[in-house]
Amino acid sequence: MTGPDPGDRKASASDPAVLKLGGSVVTEKDAPETVAEGHLARAARALGAAGTGGDRGLVVVHGGGSFGHHHASAHGVSRTSGTRDPAAVREVHAAMRRLNGAVVDALAAEGVPAVPVAPLSVAARADDGALALPLESTRTALGEGFVPVLHGDVVAHEGRGATIISGDELVVALARGLAADRVGLCSAVPGVLDEDGEGVETIREFEAVADAVGASDATDVTGGMAAKVEELLALDVPASIFDLDSLPAFLAGERAGTRIE
Repeated sequence: MTGPDPGDRKASASDPAVLKLGGSVVTEKDAPETVAEGHLARAARALGAAGTGGDRGLVVVHGGGSFGHHHASAHGVSRTSGTRDPAAVREVHAAMRRLNGAVVDALAAEGVPAVPVAPLSVAARADDGALALPLESTRTALGEGFVPVLHGDVVAHEGRGATIISGDELVVALARGLAADRVGLCSAVPGVLDEDGEGVETIREFEAVADAVGASDATDVTGGMAAKVEELLALDVPASIFDLDSLPAFLAGERAGTRIE
């Protein structure tokens, strides 16, 4: 059997889709270091059925869930609070690598050409918090038909030791740096919910949902729904927030959950 034409593979590297599988999807968030095996398997089947990889470029990012957040919180590390304790850095990173291994293995079992990419090895923050994420290896992997799988992680931060890089930050950096054609965040909820618990169809400005989603630093060490909405609004490509039920629709290029534009 022959693979995709090399020219097609290289073309896909310029306009991939970027998909985040939230920590609430791939882990049991209330049980430290516990993979949500049923949900992860379901997501992997959807990606496998969609024929991702090859000439259908896709980059996957996954959150930390009960792996990264548990250890980061224990060491007081967040996107803004750093640590110079190398043992803490190793502990958070090792937990995320374990989860990344589970995600990559699940995708591979469904025929997805997934390969791991560790942000700690390539990314860094400047003193002002600005993120540098070189994408040469990810872009090349896409061009060769692979599906790079990145994850929230610790990264070296000038003046603060090491801080957290969230999956949502990675999604934004990847979407911009790779000229993605669309972005999707698969979460535990069917989209952004308003104050009455109803799904919001489209968001064009943060103020429209600010009261419902709260402050951007309201939840775990990487920020909550508000941070996601604010970061996705800053993109020049359409983004969607949806649950597992709508993952096949997103992969097919159809409308899914809440659209952010």
